[in-house]
Amino acid sequence: MNYFDAIILGIVEGLTEFLPVSSTGHLTIVEKILGLKTNDPAVTGFTAVIQMGAIVAVIVYFARDIANIIRTWTLGLVKPEYRGHRDFRMGWYVIVGTIPVGIVGLLLRHVIKDDLRSLWVVAIALLGWSAVMWAAERAARQDRSEKRLNLTDAVVVGIVQCIALVPGVSRSGATISAGLFRGLDRVAATRLSFFLSIPALIAAGAFELKDALGGDVGVGETVVGTVVAFVVAYGTIAWLLRFVAHHPITWFVPYRLALGAALLVVLATGVMSAT
Repeated sequence: MNYFDAIILGIVEGLTEFLPVSSTGHLTIVEKILGLKTNDPAVTGFTAVIQMGAIVAVIVYFARDIANIIRTWTLGLVKPEYRGHRDFRMGWYVIVGTIPVGIVGLLLRHVIKDDLRSLWVVAIALLGWSAVMWAAERAARQDRSEKRLNLTDAVVVGIVQCIALVPGVSRSGATISAGLFRGLDRVAATRLSFFLSIPALIAAGAFELKDALGGDVGVGETVVGTVVAFVVAYGTIAWLLRFVAHHPITWFVPYRLALGAALLVVLATGVMSAT
């Protein structure tokens, strides 16, 4: 991997990490186009590490909210008067909602890194989860704001986040859809998706760091890719929050369907190999 590859992959990561189009799926496709081995531990490690750039963008963008959640949750552990506060509850929601993906990701890490790193999987997931996103919008009541979040919401969204370990599903597409099925409005579902992404992707990136730096990917390339991902992701976050306030996530479905169908064609005709 060279610096050009790192910059391109950083841009792709920043653009797609929080849009419901699957960052892992897009990174896998672009890695193939760049001639990289998608099942190389160094490449999969690099992919996980540059996600931390996108996560830092979330932390910076929501710095005040996150600081309030951490402060209130910490105080609530020792002072009962803080336990009824929304930020105290959100702290627990993030912790509880992260547990499922942590367990599944750890237990199935070899399957995720090897068996699922196939463009056939990406294509099928892009097509299949598009139907779920469409159904989520059709079923959405959107009658509950973030103030009415509860523990069940966090558990359900956290469990569904596990499905996003399959490349092509999209973590944001999965979690926002789950929030809509629960009756949350799009902004509340999207913000919960952002908050749940922080511990999950930081853990994934830290776990894969040794592989990213232990193969053909250098420290410089990894740093550049991560910085580019941060810059692009910050702009994407701001845009997405404005977008979902006025538009359904089904706006992304035609793109997902077109990409999935095109991918099936190039795979079936042998233009591109699946791994």
